[in-house]
Amino acid sequence: MNHSLWAFLGISMLVIVIPGPDTALSIRNSLAGGRGAGVATALGVVAGQLVWEFGTALGVTSILLASERVFHFVKLAGAAYLMFLGAQALLRAFHARGSQLAEASRPGVGNIRAANALRAFQQGAISNLGNPKMAVFFASIFPQFAPRGQGTFTGLMTLGLLFSALTLIWLSFYAFAISRAASAFRSARVQRALEGVSGAALLGLGTRLALEKD
Repeated sequence: MNHSLWAFLGISMLVIVIPGPDTALSIRNSLAGGRGAGVATALGVVAGQLVWEFGTALGVTSILLASERVFHFVKLAGAAYLMFLGAQALLRAFHARGSQLAEASRPGVGNIRAANALRAFQQGAISNLGNPKMAVFFASIFPQFAPRGQGTFTGLMTLGLLFSALTLIWLSFYAFAISRAASAFRSARVQRALEGVSGAALLGLGTRLALEKD
């Protein structure tokens, strides 16, 4: 393995493990819907990344970044979505009945009621696509490690698939670890507290994203 690939892996892992909107959403859905919802969220995040990666390989992402108005719109849309999910989680924490939260924490049918796989997947995809920082990362970092010339597209997509695979492994690890840890906290009070904390985190991340300077 050459030095440039090691450097790419190091930068990728640093970006992936630093907590952000995708991580917060994966944690929230793992708490609310169990391991299945967490993994579905991770798959949705990866789907969003694949769109950014394909756009980068085609040069479309650079066009997006060149348009300040479009970039600002994507940022505000992503921030609004995170704030919506955060507010939704907070409302659930404060107003859901204890029996509902207790049922949501059980494996099986309760998971489908709390956060079915399709919904979790959609949330993960929208969260990632609404984060313009991903566009900046892919457009600025990936071309530095891709081969020049005719192999540029293939090289960029290969790096993108590698990055997405690492993301899926990391977020799935979160899903498995959190669902196992959450099984020790079955009481409705604890479930509501966890839902509230995760909702506040999403709301805070959305607010910070909206207020950040372009």
